[in-house]
Amino acid sequence: MPAVHYDSYTDARAHFKDLLDAAERGMVATVRRDSGRAAVVDAERLRHYLALLCPRAEAVAEGDGWSLFFPGLPIAADGATLEAAITEMLCALREYAEDWNDHLSTAPNHQGNWGLVQLVGISDDAQLRTWLVGEDGSPAHPSPPDA
Repeated sequence: MPAVHYDSYTDARAHFKDLLDAAERGMVATVRRDSGRAAVVDAERLRHYLALLCPRAEAVAEGDGWSLFFPGLPIAADGATLEAAITEMLCALREYAEDWNDHLSTAPNHQGNWGLVQLVGISDDAQLRTWLVGEDGSPAHPSPPDA
């Protein structure tokens, strides 16, 4: 199946199954609407690539607990244990994505966070947790707890 391009949403609607089939196969699938064009992509493929591109949180042991933060972003979480901090970070990410969709998307210092918001939106908690901790099970640059 070659790439699919539809010059109107009416045409895309008439061929919706073909549009979704192309996206599922990883093919280029676009729809033109007025002067804009949208791409239809498989959510799991998009999630995979966004997870590779988005920066991961950094973890720091502080006093009797852990802090997680994203350098340069207003997203942070604390917990008595690393696991508790990760759980709090999941909530913080969901809240940030909601705020971004509600009003931060047009703020100059938040516009560039589209990819992170999309990643949060198409991931369940287990997927976000895996992304946060990485394949080895730990956040990026974890500092060891004080001895």
